[in-house]
Amino acid sequence: MTARTDIHDRLALALREARKARGLSLDAVAKLSGVSRSMVSQIERGESSPTVATLWNLTTALQIDFAGLMEARPAPVIEVVRAAAAPVMQRSDGVRIRILSPPESVGDHEVYELNFAAGAALTSDPHSPGCREHLTVLGGRLQVVSGENTARLGVGDVARYPADCAHEIRAEAGPARAILIVQGS
Repeated sequence: MTARTDIHDRLALALREARKARGLSLDAVAKLSGVSRSMVSQIERGESSPTVATLWNLTTALQIDFAGLMEARPAPVIEVVRAAAAPVMQRSDGVRIRILSPPESVGDHEVYELNFAAGAALTSDPHSPGCREHLTVLGGRLQVVSGENTARLGVGDVARYPADCAHEIRAEAGPARAILIVQGS
């Protein structure tokens, strides 16, 4: 019984990692492979035992080696991005944005460090429907506007708000620093 669980877990992990490494959604894999979205999801969760034909379709769609699918994988490593190597957008409006999330998470779960000069603002058009932002103030004071709503934040405060409408983050009296997480951009 343990061997079966281990095989299911390794298969689920290998397929999920391959899909995410290619930046594909479950729907995209379903369309490419001809395997239903629900079946792909069940396989990735280790809840279904796929047939050889299903595995063949999935590995072909994901462009991975069918024979090497279950080979032992090296132990996970810690990926380090040094401060100087993280991408930075220095904007002319007094806002510096450092990208903390990996490129493959764009559109799903993005993380940014924001640095504001006194009075600087980051104004955004609406993102995709359902998008939300989570802002944590690390230094200074910020004002957040989302649609018709406004909130003032100090150090340690967290604001969660819809980002599928016009929104803005503005430094109040002095410089400010924050972490911004964007979900579903």
